[in-house]
Amino acid sequence: MPGSILGNVVRRVEDPELLTGSGRYVDDLEFSGCLRVAFVRSTVAHARILGIDTAAARACPGVVAVFTEADLGIGVIPAPFGALNAAVERRSLATDKVRFVGEAVAVVLAETLEQAMDAAEAAVVDYEPLEAVTDLDHALLAGAPLQFEELGTNIAAGLREEGEDPLTDAEVVVRARLENQRVAVAPMEGNTVVVVPGDSPRLTVYVATQMPHRLRDAVRRVFGLDEGDVRVITPNVGGAFGGKVGLITDYAAVIAAARVLQRPVRWSETRTENLLGMHGRSQVQYGEMGFTSEGKIVGLRAAFIGDAGAYAGFGGGLVEGSTRSMVQGVYEIPKIQVNVVSALTNTAPVGAFRGAGRPEAAAFLERLMDLGALELDIDPAELRRRNLIAADAFPYRTRTGMLYDCGDYELTLDAALEASGYASLRAEQANRRKRGERLQLGVGLSCYVEVTAGGGGEYGAVEIHPDGSATIRAGTAASGQGHATAFSMIVSARLGIPIESIKYVQADTAEVPRGGGTGGSRSLQLGGVAVSNAAELVLDQARELAASLLEADPADVVVNDDGGLSVAGVPARSLGWEELAAAAAERGSPLEASADFSAPGSTFPFGAHVSVVEVDTETGLVRVLRHIAVDDAGRVINPLLVAGQQHGGLAQGISQALYEMMVYDEDGNPATTSFATYCLPSAAEFCSFEASNTETPTPYNPLGAKGIGESATVGSTPAVQNAVIDALSHLGVRHIDLPLTPERVWRAIEAANAGVPADPWRAPPDVFSGLPLREVTTEAADTETV
Repeated sequence: MPGSILGNVVRRVEDPELLTGSGRYVDDLEFSGCLRVAFVRSTVAHARILGIDTAAARACPGVVAVFTEADLGIGVIPAPFGALNAAVERRSLATDKVRFVGEAVAVVLAETLEQAMDAAEAAVVDYEPLEAVTDLDHALLAGAPLQFEELGTNIAAGLREEGEDPLTDAEVVVRARLENQRVAVAPMEGNTVVVVPGDSPRLTVYVATQMPHRLRDAVRRVFGLDEGDVRVITPNVGGAFGGKVGLITDYAAVIAAARVLQRPVRWSETRTENLLGMHGRSQVQYGEMGFTSEGKIVGLRAAFIGDAGAYAGFGGGLVEGSTRSMVQGVYEIPKIQVNVVSALTNTAPVGAFRGAGRPEAAAFLERLMDLGALELDIDPAELRRRNLIAADAFPYRTRTGMLYDCGDYELTLDAALEASGYASLRAEQANRRKRGERLQLGVGLSCYVEVTAGGGGEYGAVEIHPDGSATIRAGTAASGQGHATAFSMIVSARLGIPIESIKYVQADTAEVPRGGGTGGSRSLQLGGVAVSNAAELVLDQARELAASLLEADPADVVVNDDGGLSVAGVPARSLGWEELAAAAAERGSPLEASADFSAPGSTFPFGAHVSVVEVDTETGLVRVLRHIAVDDAGRVINPLLVAGQQHGGLAQGISQALYEMMVYDEDGNPATTSFATYCLPSAAEFCSFEASNTETPTPYNPLGAKGIGESATVGSTPAVQNAVIDALSHLGVRHIDLPLTPERVWRAIEAANAGVPADPWRAPPDVFSGLPLREVTTEAADTETV
């Protein structure tokens, strides 16, 4: 029956062209006379620019032009999601100061990439070095080097809360200072763009981005162009993970140069450039959680410091956004008090990375839960169960103002424990401890809830062609998720047209008039519903047409087993889509429709993870033996696509727990600028993932779907961290900060063996008292909060 395809495994329609090499990325596109770009980038973290001498660079072979900001006069580049601090402005090329290693100072254009890179090396920048600050603790100290002297502080933003002490009724309090380290986004394909000028001032911009329409609108604003003067086209994209959003400063410089020279211009960043500039996470978190002696949570006090990097990067504001908003997690916490501050440092601006604030909230909360279990001598699974928000409590308003749509948190916890064989794992762990084995077993849990599709709507359209095939247009922009497959399944289910007869069009602002793009796991539940609604409108048109041709009531016209339309109970009298399209064309009313969909609120996927690790107590080496993920993203449209997102999310979450970290020295020099120094694991470092799903459909959209793209990342990192510490807890180890490298694990073991295990608590710096006071309300609109 039509519709039965939904919920079933369907192979990705995107894959054949990608696997056979016929897919096209920006770097594959060829344009006659295209110039290549290389940037002159700062080699110091903090300095005044006394002068930029480009004469030698201009004289290099093949060089067409060398531009500084003074030459281009672009002005301020707007932050992708709004300025964290309006007083902190950034231009496409640095003018008076550089504030991190890798900041662009000038742009070189030459006939070949090699010529452009050689010329960039020839440029001379006269720097007056200034003291740099790269870590959050020092950035907030009195007398710390200031990124913006006119601001008078390294605090870009912040809010504090006052009121009743949330720990007043606590019988047991656990405290911890936690680091959620800076990581590189590291997509397979870095930032890349080709700008092709047309009749002035028209531009066509081919770019790897998650949000083509947002980028188009930013180009128009920055360069003062009219609607229709800018076309943005995004071909295949090799991963994005939140890092490819908005008009970045490098893109602005390339666009400006192309407009001046009136020639096509191409820039594709190197791996080193990508590792220098595309970062996420980076928070220091202070938490105090109070319990009764029976293990019920009575309150939570938190202080979050977000690293904005230079120029108040969007990621630094996540402490005020989704990290604070989601700090209650899946638990009933009667009282919550959160102070937040975003700090400026001499490091690359921090942006979004898979989960954007929600993994940080889960890691914070789940570490406190495990510390509570240790202190109370209650099994970690049992402590979580005692505090879960009940399934009959939804919709549920949290203490931070979020409105959870629906959930059954005990369902996923039970499923994860059963799938892992939890009791047997604990028995094996006890036996290894009793025998004093070198390889100790650790079992880590996490229960999480995250927020997806926060605010905004999405566009979808469906058109039937004379041959009976269909074209879908959607405002989202896939970077590997499988949108073409999922959206084609929906249209096939609604109209009965085979998937192989459906074409999917996205990420071209001339073909798709509007769209919010991809981010926050929004695509299926907003874009998919918009496409579904457009398909229903087309079906209504077809029913009216078929009814007139079959002399029947439109209400009696149905999609039959063969994919055509017929009168219910009379399948022999059937009209195929080819016939219907022809009849519609004769009447001058083609079968096509568009729709926009906005959900009444955000949706809240949830789940539970169990990680099983083996820790070598002599070397500190950690090996993940098993990872069990039970994620609930509402109704599953295609289990294969969901599993793919789970596997990718697990890899990135586990990798953060064990391997990845951007490192700066005390002078602000990055030490992890290639995959020789930045530890990005391969498939060989991972176990086979055990990913499954429960389904709790949301009432917020007709598909019942929630987001799945970030869920596994949210749940996996704390489960692995808890597992490693659990393996060593009998030795006295209470906490190890991320990432849990062999050296860190070994040092924690040595300290515990010496009788001086590290205390995870250190009081937060005294910077919150001077912040503006938040007006606390639990009636905040969840979409606006996100």
